[in-house]
Amino acid sequence: MSTQAPAISRDEASRGFLFALSAYLMWGFLPFYMKAVAHIPSPEVIAHRIVWSIPIAALLLWWLGRTADIRVALRTPRTLALGALTAGLITINWGVYVWAIANDRALETALGYYINPLFTVFLGAVVLGEKLTRAQILAIGLAVVAVALLTWDTGGLPWVSIVLALSWGFYALFKKTLPIGPAQGFFLEVLLLGIPALGYILYLQSSGVGHFTTTGMADVWLLLGCGVVTAVPLILFANGAKLLRMSTIGIMQYIAPTMIFVIAIFIFREPFSSERAIAFALIWAALAIYTWSMFSERSKGG
Repeated sequence: MSTQAPAISRDEASRGFLFALSAYLMWGFLPFYMKAVAHIPSPEVIAHRIVWSIPIAALLLWWLGRTADIRVALRTPRTLALGALTAGLITINWGVYVWAIANDRALETALGYYINPLFTVFLGAVVLGEKLTRAQILAIGLAVVAVALLTWDTGGLPWVSIVLALSWGFYALFKKTLPIGPAQGFFLEVLLLGIPALGYILYLQSSGVGHFTTTGMADVWLLLGCGVVTAVPLILFANGAKLLRMSTIGIMQYIAPTMIFVIAIFIFREPFSSERAIAFALIWAALAIYTWSMFSERSKGG
């Protein structure tokens, strides 16, 4: 038995589009920031992303007058369980992404986020009952072929790409079903993660290996800024995801990986083999087929 997504008005869809577009543009430029903190171990960067996101999300909730929602959520086991699930998924996504950028594997992150729209469409069909056409099924098949090609070429699964696609796809799905508002949901996630993250930061600082206040003001500002570059696009995305079909979110996710791809090739100068070129060509073909199918269906529907 499938669960149908609620109907969304045109005005809500327009607002959702602007929220999501802003988020994807910010994520497209994020590799530059992650390169700036690449000298700091990835777990420490993740911990600071979590801790410094808390005050930003809290201020937003205070401004919106929705702090009471958090008190209710903290007393609701189902909401806490879903919040813990989405918090775990986003932590996995952040961890792999930060590590990949620091280790000159931005191209693999781009591939992962290219695959993700198609995986999101697949989830929308299986879980939310959103119908797929034959063209869309073909697009998903081409993505599978691309992953198989890279697996054959490297002798192993492109795990960075796969983990990023799966973790973000499931995060978007469960975020859509979280029974509180998007801003409240994000605050709940970082709040649940905040205690272990803060404990880890204090441990690093007490051990003399932390980068906050011990290695210069540049690192202090970079780590503080992790909260801004984390919280702002995620809150925007959460608002957009609540107001858009998962298939629409899937189309818009082309933006960030395209920006990351260009940055990886032309600015970070990562190697781009012929096998990678074929795999990316397959993904681009899949996305083109899927996009054409979506526009075709919309034109038929008036």
